[in-house]
Amino acid sequence: MISDETDLLLETLAEENALRKRRIVSSPCTVTAEVDGRAMLTFSSNDYLGLAASPALVQAAAEAAHRWGVGTGGSHVVTGHMQPHDMLEVALADFVGASRALYFSTGYMANIGIIPALVGRGDAVFSDRLNHASLIDAVVLSRAENVRYRHNDLDHLASLLKESKAKRKLILTDAVFSMDGDVAPLPGLLELAQRHDAWLVVDDAHGFGVLGYEGRGTLSHFGISPTPRLLYIGTLGKAAGVSGAFVAGASNVIEWLLQRARTYTFTTASSPVIAATLLKSLELIRTGSLLRAHLFSLIERLRMGLSQTRWELMPSPTAIQPVIIGTNEETLRVAQALTDRGILIPAIRPPTVPKDSARLRISLSAGHNGEDVDRLTDALRGVQ
Repeated sequence: MISDETDLLLETLAEENALRKRRIVSSPCTVTAEVDGRAMLTFSSNDYLGLAASPALVQAAAEAAHRWGVGTGGSHVVTGHMQPHDMLEVALADFVGASRALYFSTGYMANIGIIPALVGRGDAVFSDRLNHASLIDAVVLSRAENVRYRHNDLDHLASLLKESKAKRKLILTDAVFSMDGDVAPLPGLLELAQRHDAWLVVDDAHGFGVLGYEGRGTLSHFGISPTPRLLYIGTLGKAAGVSGAFVAGASNVIEWLLQRARTYTFTTASSPVIAATLLKSLELIRTGSLLRAHLFSLIERLRMGLSQTRWELMPSPTAIQPVIIGTNEETLRVAQALTDRGILIPAIRPPTVPKDSARLRISLSAGHNGEDVDRLTDALRGVQ
């Protein structure tokens, strides 16, 4: 019976053109990849600085494997916290200007561990309606009241905070929204957090390494200095080119998360190879001003190339450049037409995005060149 019900559910997803399928990539993560046995120009990766297959990182990983081996054998609070992990946390805190940082194996694990460690029953989380799924799940796991405010609407958030009788309040937002590419109004959010004595937790998955001075992230982009009520989460599997995530903030808050974030305490520590490679990645990010300048020139080139076409880009200043199509069927048709031309762009459909806002999520990388962008714009013009 259960198996039959599962088959029916899968059939429904297929009928709604909402069934996800994995592609097999048989090459390193670069802008040209062998996907399902075919060479493709890809605009689908979050490797914004083109570091994932960097020879410098490959060498750092190889040297770390010879020095440290590949496993840790335990959680961080038992025997798994090795010297490269500790060095990475110190370097990350210094890079973003915080007192201390804590490294998690993935961004998802960071988010669903941090929020339940800060709030619970009787508290309230004020969450942007377009927050990432990991943040949505984190609120549910916390058992705090889930109060959603209209996307980037400070006035709506202010009214909700004023009305709340919660014991503790926490404002939760992406810094750069993963499906729209727009940036949260962080100065206004911080002001509201101060006015209403609330936490502000910022997930900068798509801004770290790209925005701000030397790629230090969206807080740096806005010139925001650390405060005790502010927690900054950065992802290390996107612009940093490796994997994992970290949270940075006041020393006592990070110590509390070390003690109470279950996804940190009760999991085997990630490979020391990853931590050592990320130390090298931080060096490349810090000195990567030319990479960032090139990336932003490509963003401008793409937007100019599509400005006089029916393909309207959303108002995004970041490497995420979504093209809203509408229906699942039409979005899949356009994505397939591009695939036929040797260009891979993911078709993003509900529930990842709201109903009737299926889209192509164009993701640019410093690994692309101007000719790659021109090839994409020419192909989109040819898809009717």
